[in-house]
Amino acid sequence: MKLIAAYIRRHAGMFFTAVFFLTIETAADLLQPAMMSYVVDNGVKNQDVRQILRYGALMLLIAAFGAVGAVMRNICASRTSQLVGKELRMDLYEKVQTLSFENIDRLQPSSIVTRITNDVTQIQRFVNGSMRIMLKAPVTCLGAVCLVVLKTPAQIPMLILILLISGILILANMRIGYRKYGILQQKLDQLNKVSREFLSAIRVVKAFRAEEQEAETFDRAAEEFAGAGVAAAQVGAFFAPLINLTVNLGIVVLLWMSSRQPPENIGSLMASVNYMTQILFSLARVSGIMNAAVRASASAGRVREILEEKPVQENGTEDFSWGQVSFEQVSFTYAGTSRPALENINFQAEPGETIGIIGPTGSGKSTLVQMIPRFYDATSGTVRIGGKDVKKADIEGLRSQISLVPQKALLFSGTIAENIRWGKENASFEEVRQAGKAACADDFIMEFPLQYETVLRQGGVNVSGGQKQRISIARGLLRRPGILILDDCTSALDAATEARVLEEIRKISGNRTVFLISQRISTVMRADRILCMEDGRLRGMGTHKELLLHCGAYQAIYHSQIGKTEGAERGE
Repeated sequence: MKLIAAYIRRHAGMFFTAVFFLTIETAADLLQPAMMSYVVDNGVKNQDVRQILRYGALMLLIAAFGAVGAVMRNICASRTSQLVGKELRMDLYEKVQTLSFENIDRLQPSSIVTRITNDVTQIQRFVNGSMRIMLKAPVTCLGAVCLVVLKTPAQIPMLILILLISGILILANMRIGYRKYGILQQKLDQLNKVSREFLSAIRVVKAFRAEEQEAETFDRAAEEFAGAGVAAAQVGAFFAPLINLTVNLGIVVLLWMSSRQPPENIGSLMASVNYMTQILFSLARVSGIMNAAVRASASAGRVREILEEKPVQENGTEDFSWGQVSFEQVSFTYAGTSRPALENINFQAEPGETIGIIGPTGSGKSTLVQMIPRFYDATSGTVRIGGKDVKKADIEGLRSQISLVPQKALLFSGTIAENIRWGKENASFEEVRQAGKAACADDFIMEFPLQYETVLRQGGVNVSGGQKQRISIARGLLRRPGILILDDCTSALDAATEARVLEEIRKISGNRTVFLISQRISTVMRADRILCMEDGRLRGMGTHKELLLHCGAYQAIYHSQIGKTEGAERGE
């Protein structure tokens, strides 16, 4: 709860304003039974109409003040809770941006989404409820207890017993409920994960008519979530009636004792019954808000886990200057696995050089290039750029000089021009179009009615796979980076278009270092040098002809794609 309190303190002025109006509202509620007792004892009993009207008017005035207090308290509470929710989400979002891929892999994207959305919503509801109910309920309960003691002192032992039993029940409710609500949020993580996987692969699901299997997977996740929800709700369903029963028994005892009261004290007795009813409602509200507090506390723990997550990578302080890229005995193992994804990688890439990287699926090609912009840090060994260890370089400066175009083209909702400008936010239209031409995307873009202002839907679903890849390449080229990484980003292009794109990239590459990843020999064979990967190891390095002569792994790929032709063994 320290986390929630810290965010509430940011809006202390609004919070205490709400408390002020809450005090007015609570005082009005507590005064009403006392006024009613005066109406009965001084007015009805004496048949004095003037006294009845006077106290009646006073009750209306008090009710009006209470209504104003309630309205203002609701406004302050709603505003504070919304601000707390917004700030929590922004802090979480900014924190996630500082985390490495390894941190995100461990936390899991589906769980991060749940924490930014649902967990923050639980905290937001608690903040709102605490200002509207939790503060009011104890104050009302305490005030009602004091007034019952004043009106009917004989009820003190009974009040102590009621409050003691109710307190024990509320604490038990909180202790048992905390674990249940923690499990509930974990099951929600799993439900979100299943939903995201289905939606991202919906075309594959429909193509293979796997709707029934996916429905079964979702049904299991939904059933587990519902079961966890029922288990959490059962805690409150068990304890809340017991609290109500305890206070209602107190009211019954009070009414039974009324038979011994003289008629002239009937007004005080009515007030005491009203105050006991207020105590009942207050305890019920406290019990309800405690359930919300338990759930909010569980959510706050999950939110705090992200906010306190220490990035696996420490940001360096040295200025970055791009140049020679070298891998020195680099090995890397993903968290949670025992088999290395890369093992003892050694090579150097000079400025202006194009390095092709080829190998079968799972050979470590993409993992290797992700070491360069520090998406992951080497488990052992050193990656150097311009002679400097990348771990010592400022990450922002490092990545500003690197463009990575992934195999899966990731486009965002917005225009084509806006998507390309991700590479350079303040780029002019001419720069955007020049990048489009270099990526061989200009021709098809200009055929759209709105051309570069054509709006892309989320994920670029209204353009083809090859068109998405070319827009993504244009975005990477617009930055004019020192190091350009093309991670199998031409896989959806036909051979002729791919050749045109690669030729345009060669023309503008200049002194930049280009890493060209592909599973196709035809894509990398014209690179200055080629790295042949297999099982996370570097099996060969050299030109196309050199690898055909000396690298068995490269020969196997060549023969599987091109065929065993005369002269291939001689590197022709």
